[in-house]
Amino acid sequence: MTLPPKPKSRPDRVGLLTYLKLFRKDILSAQPERLYRARMAEFKTPFFRSYLINEPELIKTVLKDRPEDFPKSDRVGEGLRPLLGKSVFLTNGDTWKRQRRIIDPAFEGGRIKDVFPAIKQAADAMVARLEPGEVEIEEICSYAAADVIFRTLFSIPIEHEDAHEVFREFQNYQREQPLLNVGAFIKLPSWIPRNHSKVTRESARKIRALITKMTQARRQDIKAGTAPDDLATRIMTTPDPKTGRVFETDEMVDQVAIFFLAGHETSASALAWALYLCALYPEWQDKIAVEATVLEEENEFRVVSKLPISRDVFRETLRLYPPVPMMVRETTCPEEFRDRPIKKGAQIVMSPWHLHRNSRIWEDPDAFDPKRWSTETGRACARDAYIPFSAGSRVCPGAGFAMIEGPVLLSTLLRHFEVRCVSDKAPVPVAHITVRSRNGIYLELRPRD
Repeated sequence: MTLPPKPKSRPDRVGLLTYLKLFRKDILSAQPERLYRARMAEFKTPFFRSYLINEPELIKTVLKDRPEDFPKSDRVGEGLRPLLGKSVFLTNGDTWKRQRRIIDPAFEGGRIKDVFPAIKQAADAMVARLEPGEVEIEEICSYAAADVIFRTLFSIPIEHEDAHEVFREFQNYQREQPLLNVGAFIKLPSWIPRNHSKVTRESARKIRALITKMTQARRQDIKAGTAPDDLATRIMTTPDPKTGRVFETDEMVDQVAIFFLAGHETSASALAWALYLCALYPEWQDKIAVEATVLEEENEFRVVSKLPISRDVFRETLRLYPPVPMMVRETTCPEEFRDRPIKKGAQIVMSPWHLHRNSRIWEDPDAFDPKRWSTETGRACARDAYIPFSAGSRVCPGAGFAMIEGPVLLSTLLRHFEVRCVSDKAPVPVAHITVRSRNGIYLELRPRD
């Protein structure tokens, strides 16, 4: 049986400079093969110690049982801070708690179903833009995911001038900015300049200026009583229940930047890999195509519950290709994991990429098997060893959103097109801001009868 592509691991032992170069280029192939079986691994550098934990109980301790003892590491944001500022993705403590108190209600319970019409419109628009033939599917998925974000956040399509400009500048930012820079390895004082390139800084400035323009216009619409009831309006009008304050414009710009990054970049990554896997295993895309007829018969949120095959395929894609491959926390006091002492200030790394493929936990961990989610073992693994959206109090607020968006976009495309692999262009997974293919994912699109 053909297995989905997986990057080749580095040799078990390499020098520090070699490791840093590999890490900066791609954090997946920079890791040794043993991490796919390890319960825990220690990495030593002259600047800090890091510990990768790959055991469900340890991950539960960090993410669910004692999250305040393990705040998000500042090192993670070094490469993204020019764009994300003090967004909810990068903050800790009281600032983060306040941000979540304002953001979470927009994504809770019955309110999330209100985004379905916008997602469906974006899915239909995606199909209308497609032409038969060979395509680079990551680019198509990025455009469609960005369309979803702007329709649900600001009630405008991707073709809107400001939305299209944000998307274009983000592509520049993504191509130029590596996931990590020197500040990820060496803890630097805030006054020391980071080595962000001129293109990175300029793209971030342009993106934030465009978002500021859109946010200020929405604030005026809110004051005039003419604002649409979308995610931007809900978040901007939700007061913190403790202080009664709403987000100021600069704060909202930070949040919109992370919504665009998280909601567009991660969704595009997952959708592209899902389509590739459906091309690699065509029996699954045929099942989805048949199931997707309900999208033509119903146009209400309840139709999402009638897409179980698409949902399981998307869930399995998130297991094999989690968009965010690693998460980093920092110890605030001395710890002891697996009888190993850990000093204050050490980096605790949780890798969905390795956890989801851990051969001690999963059956056939490298195989694509959407049926696993309906088995008892699969359901147990889903509870204990599946964290594509993190877990605990810092779970992604848009997780429910993503599990609506992904299956709807996937089903809509496969209802209208058959996807086939291009034999001489097999993708190679690498981690940039998210898990993408080194040279794109090329598929052939054929109209379905």
